[in-house]
Amino acid sequence: MPGPDGWDDDVDGAVPFRPMSISEMLDGAIAGIRRRPRTTLGLSVAISTVVQVAGSVTAYYFVGRDARGEVTPGVLLDSIGAQVTLGLAGLILSAYGILLMAGMTAPILGRELLGLPIAPGRAWRDVRPRLGRLAATAGVVMVVPLLALVLPAVPFFLLLAVDAHPALGVLAGMAGLPVGVGLMVWLYVLLVQAVPAVVLERQTVTGALGRARTLSKGRWLRTCGTLLLALVVTVFMGFFALRIPFLIVQLLFFGTEPEGGAAVAALAVDTLGRIVSWSIVLPFDAGVIILLYMDRRMRREGFDLDLRTRGRSAAAMAGDGEGEGFIDLWRYGRTAARPGTGANP
Repeated sequence: MPGPDGWDDDVDGAVPFRPMSISEMLDGAIAGIRRRPRTTLGLSVAISTVVQVAGSVTAYYFVGRDARGEVTPGVLLDSIGAQVTLGLAGLILSAYGILLMAGMTAPILGRELLGLPIAPGRAWRDVRPRLGRLAATAGVVMVVPLLALVLPAVPFFLLLAVDAHPALGVLAGMAGLPVGVGLMVWLYVLLVQAVPAVVLERQTVTGALGRARTLSKGRWLRTCGTLLLALVVTVFMGFFALRIPFLIVQLLFFGTEPEGGAAVAALAVDTLGRIVSWSIVLPFDAGVIILLYMDRRMRREGFDLDLRTRGRSAAAMAGDGEGEGFIDLWRYGRTAARPGTGANP
């Protein structure tokens, strides 16, 4: 029922309007897809298609020819190295797609959180003025952790270049790899909330990165744990459950070593399987990132308590979910909790 000042205190939406547990964030990400399938799945299909088709075409023309020419140790090693490189590039592009998806669907889950209607095309109109900043912010969130992964490995490559003793190279690699992985994870978790912030709060790129660091203070481990659970779900659904039917079709109709047109058809089936699987997991991962951001706003800044306290004025500002009224609710400084609101950092 609406509260005494006109604000609905128990919105019947996909996302609870209060600080959320980890399980509620995971459930809320799935519920967001179910409540708005056309918008969320439409965006994810478009992003997944571009990434997976580009990867398949590149693999066929730049890896397949070498692998099909002759099976000699040199060609085989080159082919394996190229496939690993393409696989890593595909994962990086998919991760970048998740970040873009998080920014594009943030207004949708934002309206679900507040129980506001979502008009057709409204989410795109919210994102369009900040599309360039969203792309740049997502790029920074991807590039900075990757640089942190590579930098500790520089001594290893330098030792290889100067033909140093192999033991030194092994020691440098064993020391640099854990440090690089640790820095990559730490920075990604620290910065990932910048993506919804740049859209909902109308922040600049640097402002959004600063907001992400602020929101992550004191809750890094919880944020990392939530993202890790989402990764487990993604790996299970994206690499196993949703891919298995397509792999079975490949084996039944094209065998293990297809040639000529059969190879192209097998690659097309594999590409379709990857598009289907990633189209499901992309909005799920994006939803988890958005809900982490919203949860931190409510816990650290009392976002939910502030809107409930403002009551009718906040509801009037939001209106029917159209225009800048909805965005104004999210701008940092307008809804930050005042002393005594009981925010839970």
